[in-house]
Amino acid sequence: QVQLVESGGGLVQPGGSLRLSCAASGSIFSINTMAWYRQAPGKEREMVARFSSGALPNYADSVKGRFTISRDNAKNTVYLEMTSLKAEDTAVYYCYANIRINFLFAYDYWGQGTQVTVSS
Repeated sequence: QVQLVESGGGLVQPGGSLRLSCAASGSIFSINTMAWYRQAPGKEREMVARFSSGALPNYADSVKGRFTISRDNAKNTVYLEMTSLKAEDTAVYYCYANIRINFLFAYDYWGQGTQVTVSS
């Protein structure tokens, strides 16, 4: 069974930095897309950053220039480097991946979520 395991969340002061990691494991033939989403209390889940195979990464306007998504394909891992953090960035961050498990099938997978809190 495919599983996404996240790490790196925590408490940080405004203006600080944080690095999130997400490693995929299990029956993986290839990974089409890896991405980060976030959800704050009372708000809809939103895409933060996405990195699809064969394409450039893209970002939500609210984080563009502050966050950087990267992939280590050998480790089946995606990272999110967050800098200049604001209180508005406080949310549960979720790792997402669209993973091909064999020649015929690809599925969406989600991590368990990791809390990021930006506060003085």
